[in-house]
Amino acid sequence: MTPGTWRYAQEGQGSVASFGAAGAAPLLTLRCDRARRQVTLTRTGSAAAGSALTVRTSSTSRTLPVTAGTGTVAAALPAQDSLLDAMGFSRGRFIVDLPGQTALVVPAWAEVLRLTEDCRS
Repeated sequence: MTPGTWRYAQEGQGSVASFGAAGAAPLLTLRCDRARRQVTLTRTGSAAAGSALTVRTSSTSRTLPVTAGTGTVAAALPAQDSLLDAMGFSRGRFIVDLPGQTALVVPAWAEVLRLTEDCRS
């Protein structure tokens, strides 16, 4: 399990759930944009052009195309995407893997589902 904890907060256009060690930059962030009904999944790490992020839960595995940022990569999902439910209901944890980086093994806590519901309503 990757060390850290989930934090949830409301933002101007939606909400954010972030995972990481206290006092450090988040390793994984899910951000809801209510107006667009979209969740952006961002994780630390860098990736080559054409790379993809793989999310594995107890019920599914999905590879997502990413957009590279400065030290991060991001993938956008519609709020209704079933992968978000799979992440929240995964048995104990889910994995977010980026080639060339250490896989993140994060707990499937309520913050993921709370953010998903925010984005769907």
